[in-house]
Amino acid sequence: MAVKEIRKAAVLGAGVMGATIAAHLANVGIPSYLLDIVPRELTPEEEKKGLTLDSPEVRSRLAVTGKQELLKNKQKPLYSDSNIDMITPGNFEDDMDKLKEVDWVIEVIVENMDIKKKVFKQVEENWTPGTIVSSNTSGLSINEMVSENSPEFRKYFLGTHFFNPPRWMKLLEIIPCDDTSEEVLNYMHRFCERVVGKGVVFAKDTPNFIANRIGTYAMVYTIDLMLENNMSIEQVDTITGPPMGHPKSASFRTLDMVGLDTFCHVAKTVYDKTDDPEEKEVFDVPELLNKMVENKMLGDKTKQGFYKKVKGESGSEIQTLDYEKMEYRPKEKARFDILGKTRHEELKDGYKMLVESDDPAGKFAWNLSKKFMLYSAKMIPEIADDIVNVDRAMRWGFNWKLGPFESWDAIGVKESVERMRSEGETIPANIEEMLAKGFDSFYKEDDGGNLTYYCFETKDYKPVPISPEIISLPALKKHEKLILGNDDGSLIDLGDGVCCLEMHSPNQAISPLFIEVARQAIEEAEKNYVGMVIGNQENNFCVGANVGLIMMMAQSGDWDMLENAIKTGQDTMMAIKYSKVPVVGAPFQMTLGGGMEIVLHCDRIQAAGDTFMGQVEMGVGVIPGWGGNKELLIRYTEGLRDDTKVDMLPYVQKAFEAIAMATVSTSAQHARDLGFLRQTDNITVNQDYLLHDAKNTVLAMALEGYQPPQKKPIKVLGEYGLATFKTGVQNMLWGGYISEHDQKIANEIAYVLCGGNIKPNSLVSEQYLLDIEREAFLRLAGEEKTHERINAILSTGKPLRN
Repeated sequence: MAVKEIRKAAVLGAGVMGATIAAHLANVGIPSYLLDIVPRELTPEEEKKGLTLDSPEVRSRLAVTGKQELLKNKQKPLYSDSNIDMITPGNFEDDMDKLKEVDWVIEVIVENMDIKKKVFKQVEENWTPGTIVSSNTSGLSINEMVSENSPEFRKYFLGTHFFNPPRWMKLLEIIPCDDTSEEVLNYMHRFCERVVGKGVVFAKDTPNFIANRIGTYAMVYTIDLMLENNMSIEQVDTITGPPMGHPKSASFRTLDMVGLDTFCHVAKTVYDKTDDPEEKEVFDVPELLNKMVENKMLGDKTKQGFYKKVKGESGSEIQTLDYEKMEYRPKEKARFDILGKTRHEELKDGYKMLVESDDPAGKFAWNLSKKFMLYSAKMIPEIADDIVNVDRAMRWGFNWKLGPFESWDAIGVKESVERMRSEGETIPANIEEMLAKGFDSFYKEDDGGNLTYYCFETKDYKPVPISPEIISLPALKKHEKLILGNDDGSLIDLGDGVCCLEMHSPNQAISPLFIEVARQAIEEAEKNYVGMVIGNQENNFCVGANVGLIMMMAQSGDWDMLENAIKTGQDTMMAIKYSKVPVVGAPFQMTLGGGMEIVLHCDRIQAAGDTFMGQVEMGVGVIPGWGGNKELLIRYTEGLRDDTKVDMLPYVQKAFEAIAMATVSTSAQHARDLGFLRQTDNITVNQDYLLHDAKNTVLAMALEGYQPPQKKPIKVLGEYGLATFKTGVQNMLWGGYISEHDQKIANEIAYVLCGGNIKPNSLVSEQYLLDIEREAFLRLAGEEKTHERINAILSTGKPLRN
């Protein structure tokens, strides 16, 4: 059977979820129609304009509004505001024939089965065979909603459950109906991973599928435990956050973000559908939640839930619900002795230490953990075929560091089951059978070092399914692919003649040790490899230089050592830029300061979709010191021909503003809009594939017969431009927009970008710009106010404006 290549989509339902799904499709280059119902009455504004219910702008108002709200959404659903032009609003009565033009129809309407059935009948009337149709339902039956459609239509139908917000949440649950073809499933798996950038899991057509089924169970049981133990909201959130490998939002902050009404609806779906009395009892939400919903204490959407932000005389403060009095009180700090000890441990060791503790926090964590672990095991194969889909669903959908079965391995399966049994818990048959066979972990490495999982169906271990295009640096190290390295960096063989320079220093900050291994890596790559990738698989690509070390050298007056550190960093960046083999930077997440300078010196950049890139040195009182000024100057002026009389000032001003305002991109596409990325640089939406794509870019450049770039002189504005910038900066100071120290830093940025006090339109070398950049950096590093800014960042994580 033929499956159409998806190049255009239609999203049915223009509420927040539908609009943000359309936005993310636009992010990945898929234009869409965004359709919704026709309004039944006019707004006061429409009446004033003399519009009627037949006016086109009225008939498509809901979709137009949904599209417009994307630009106001604080969660930034669009990679770039310009992507909004890829969304065309319409309505269900006038525009359903547009479905004949698209390759994918996604339904995102109200969670009402009768309405969904009606809409899918309407969809089929305008359906072209081969077009994929899916529902974004969060828990209704996939089979039932198309039970009145034709068998041919159902072959192309499935559930595609995005998690909210679609741009930011990795999880996408794919739920086939009984008739979904294997070709459609395989195509959508690949398309949603590679193009849409999601982590795909396969779920069964059961209430709430995988993540919401287990997540809701865990959340309801958390509330029951809190009430049973008379614990405060802060105490519970302190336990159920990072100590258990869960997000900082923990339980109740997460509920506030989700919305209590939404949560209760999700819980009710299981309550209404399950025949299991025990399960029904758990999903019968506590009266506390019903009371909060009645009182409109729904969370963020009503500005009050378990937490509430209030404005006081000294600014805003967070208050917490006293659920016994149903009143808000000042938020209190919760402390538990055991958490002071686990904080210094690796997650798995700390988690095990926590649940084995007699501390109140330990008892709470144990009682909660054992319940969601046992429930997860009991739900296989009802909600999913295997533990891998369950663990991935919880990691990608709820941002858990460890899924239920990974958590179980961390605390020890055999000993924890013995403890559960002694406490009167019923152990699922599949767990008893696994232990009886002598298997006491859900995951283990095989003889070749490959990760396997225990399959309840085959009663043996199977390889964890992973795309061959996903490169794992830790796995490569286990397979003895480490070429060289030290505590802060490694060079790893990726195969096919490509190596990878990996940073693994504390907090991903550039240290002298990393610079040392980087220089060794370049030499090794030039001798024995066709090219090199610079990337890693930590939380961020790089947060910049180790500013604490810089301040220590400055305060001790060790200027020779500091200057040498800056010079060595500059030389390393130039070695990257002029390497004999192609070097591709693979940034993702935070790519700040020195991290951005690294990738700016690479031949090409293969950036993850979510790359937050910027020269933020202004915040710590200095300027970029490893060639960042020079590289941005080149980027903004390289399109200008040397023989033209075009005024360079507006182009240099872009570089000045980017550095002086510490502009950070909100995505890789935004980085391209800002001029940080060139048109020849590429974007990988799914970060899991980033190193693979970067490696392929290296190979393509090598195959084309790579030649290092030639050094060219750079035209600078000189004293004319410097005077202009200084005047503008002085006006900013007089206007009260900046401080005197801001002025001092801004003037140094202008000095470097303009080439100093030299003749206008002079040609200078890169080394000249690096030299004056280094001198400017050292001048600022000696300022007391710079030390104050560095101290603020190190102690609070927030920039100080002094």
